[in-house]
Amino acid sequence: MPVVIVEMWAGRTEEQKAAIIRGITRAFEEIGIRPEHVQVILHEIPKNNWGIGGEQASKMFP
Repeated sequence: MPVVIVEMWAGRTEEQKAAIIRGITRAFEEIGIRPEHVQVILHEIPKNNWGIGGEQASKMFP
């Protein structure tokens, strides 16, 4: 049973999150895994808690 954990910045709509989940599930279906066996966990992280190159992402991508 695959479990896919997606770490991403907070701020996507419910529709966008649903599309991410569908897309990941579809990718596993294409290799023969039944969709009810795929679990997708979305972790939304505020940009101020995400660092890139020593800077907060919130300062780089306001």
